[in-house]
Amino acid sequence: MTVVKIIELIGTSPTGWDDATKNALAQAAKTVKNIKSIYVKSCKAKVENNKIVEYRAVVKIAFVVEGS
Repeated sequence: MTVVKIIELIGTSPTGWDDATKNALAQAAKTVKNIKSIYVKSCKAKVENNKIVEYRAVVKIAFVVEGS
C-alpha cells in the first residue's frame, strides 16, 4: 500500500509566477524525498507603488511516504 502526503507551500519570485512555483519545488526538494506532483492552488502578487514587486504561488506538493 502506498501512502501519499501533501504539503502546502508559498513560493516567491521577483520575476513571475512560473519562477515562484519552481522556487517552491526547489526548496521542498532539499528536504522532501519522492516528490510526485505539484498543484498550483493560486497565484498572488505583492504590490508597492502600483507595481508588482513579488510574485507568489501557493502550491500543494505530493510525495510518497517512505516505507509505505
